[in-house]
Amino acid sequence: MELDAESASPAGLEAELRRFAGSRPAGSRLPTTRALVSRYSASPVTVQRVIRGLVSEGLVETRPGAGNFVARRTAVRHADFAWQTTALGPARTPPNPVGATLQATPEGSVALHSGYPMEDLLPARLVRSAMARAARGGAAVERVDPAGLPALRRWFAGELTRSRADAAPVSAEDVLITPGGQSALASVFRALAGPGDAVVMESPTYWGAIAAARQAGLRIIPVARGARAPLASDLEEALATSGARIFYAQPHFANPTGTLWNAEDRAAVMDLMRARGTYLVEDDWARDFCIDADPAPLAADDPDGHVVYIRSLTKSVSPAVRVAALVARGPARARLQTDRTVDDLYVSGLLQATAVDVLSSAGWDSHRSRLRTELRTRRDELARQISTHLGPDALTLLPRGGLNLWVQLPDGTDTGALAARARAAGVLVAPGADWFPTESAGAFLRLNFAGAPPHQFGPALRTVASVLDGGTSAAGEAMP
Repeated sequence: MELDAESASPAGLEAELRRFAGSRPAGSRLPTTRALVSRYSASPVTVQRVIRGLVSEGLVETRPGAGNFVARRTAVRHADFAWQTTALGPARTPPNPVGATLQATPEGSVALHSGYPMEDLLPARLVRSAMARAARGGAAVERVDPAGLPALRRWFAGELTRSRADAAPVSAEDVLITPGGQSALASVFRALAGPGDAVVMESPTYWGAIAAARQAGLRIIPVARGARAPLASDLEEALATSGARIFYAQPHFANPTGTLWNAEDRAAVMDLMRARGTYLVEDDWARDFCIDADPAPLAADDPDGHVVYIRSLTKSVSPAVRVAALVARGPARARLQTDRTVDDLYVSGLLQATAVDVLSSAGWDSHRSRLRTELRTRRDELARQISTHLGPDALTLLPRGGLNLWVQLPDGTDTGALAARARAAGVLVAPGADWFPTESAGAFLRLNFAGAPPHQFGPALRTVASVLDGGTSAAGEAMP
């Protein structure tokens, strides 16, 4: 075997063996493990791991007692998928409905695009201990009730009734446990509407709700959301002209704008829901991310079941604990239960038991208190850096909760191209167009203040400003 002198290291082992296998005839014998260990200063375990990887790719074959050889090549057959175009018919969602928020963060980059808090903002110690205890108990092997663990359902119900002294009664029987808030949204749009039906949504709003509604075959009717809630007159017209029976909204710390309905907004919307016999799907995504305000859910003031309530623990407890609650009353609850059972049968009892353990621990409330303080510090620091580098008018609002800041750039800015250039410079941001169910109303970015440490905000915003101005910024210089 002829070796490149520069590749004589463990790091060069795989590349050199791959080159060897690609350039030699089938049946050519690879050097022995002993020879490779000596040549690359690698352990026998490392050599065998590399060879197993090449075997799994079909580049190398192992013959017991004889050694390792270049594998025999077979003729490449190109699959013909053209028939699926006709079979599938029109697409219900864009080819990539996920948008920017779930992009992986390259090493050394700053994540201002993420929808999740970084690990130091999570109750990691509580989660690890709870998972270990759950794994030792019956939850590791038992099938659970399709509606969810009774203790977890009671906790979610109790959270609603404790939110205000005169809250409408909510029982554990009204609560369904789902594998995350996204799954709950998909069930709502499937169970409470049919393909071709309309659903009214604020614009901008959560991209996942937009994608789920389109996947369910619904027509999205957008209503503009300003500094607070949509105008009651706009909402009434959208419901009346479309015939929609569902209004999806995030009344508290909306994603992406951070806006919050006030008492007048809440009363006007609920009066309209009752007058028209319409469901309000209340996505209470930021319940655990209150900073300067702690509003009660609308579901706490809804005795007649107009509000279908969703609250997830995925962002606040752990991305690994994909557990959420879907609260509904009356016949709607039965339809949602049927959809959940058909879709998933039940949610992992191990994850549910972990969630119950964390939420009932003495450390949960103290964690939330510390989290509020930390989020306030990060929010204010990112807002300061936005004002410094993008201008005092760039920030549309200082939200009283949530994880995000909504930034407006000069008209005509191509935010998609800006995000691509910023990514190349080591900063990930989310273009605002992902959150509009119709055409974007301006050039916006959503920046998350919980996905990166605060000391990176200044360098990251300098990079964004440089890219916006048409300049360049080396990732190594910008990101300490």
